[in-house]
Amino acid sequence: MSAPALLVENLSFAYGKGAPALDRVSFEAPEGCFTALLGPNGAGKTTLLALVTRLFSGRGRIVVCGFDLAREPLSALACMGVVFQRPTLDLDISVERNLAYAAGLYGLDRARARARIDAVLARLGIADRRHVKVRALSGGLRRRVELARALLHEPRLLVLDEPTVGLDIESRRALVEHVHDLCREHGIAALWATHLVDEVWPEDRLVVLHRGRVVARGSLREVLARAGESDLARAFRRLTEDAPVAEPVS
Repeated sequence: MSAPALLVENLSFAYGKGAPALDRVSFEAPEGCFTALLGPNGAGKTTLLALVTRLFSGRGRIVVCGFDLAREPLSALACMGVVFQRPTLDLDISVERNLAYAAGLYGLDRARARARIDAVLARLGIADRRHVKVRALSGGLRRRVELARALLHEPRLLVLDEPTVGLDIESRRALVEHVHDLCREHGIAALWATHLVDEVWPEDRLVVLHRGRVVARGSLREVLARAGESDLARAFRRLTEDAPVAEPVS
């Protein structure tokens, strides 16, 4: 069995001297698999992704595609594409110029950058918008551009922090489908943070986070069994209800 694209072991973090935002979090994101990091607002999802993308440092171990993030950060980060919760595109330049700038940061030469830009725009169905300023795009199309940017350097792991926030139902559905297709067709691993159970598909892996702790993880069947429910929405409510949280899943 191949090593996971992402391995998180006993990860803890606190803001200043406050209570832990994350407490001994452990899970894996397998290659070629969509892993949903499911938790209510305030569960610690964004903090966790900030640690995985090395915006913060905490206690514990993070391994990306076999590279220890603390010891080999450049190699680990080179394997990763990120879509942040807050939009980070330059609104006043074109889609193509946003991607060309990112390609330069990834170290792609001009010919390779042009080929990758063509490929990702075609893959996401936005090749006809390449010369349009980002400001003129809908929220759903802007998210596609951010996903295209994350895919430029052909990462093995995609990390997405609540990427559908603010999108309409159809744009949400399309983005969820795009990322599932990438996992299935290209073997990319995705770690998708969300609080919406309808973004989880039956074949996905699940990590349920509540108050900074993993309260369930595994296949949908395993998570339902842990909660004692037959429906994910009810299981999610039960696992994250306002009751004392059990010890983290080991």
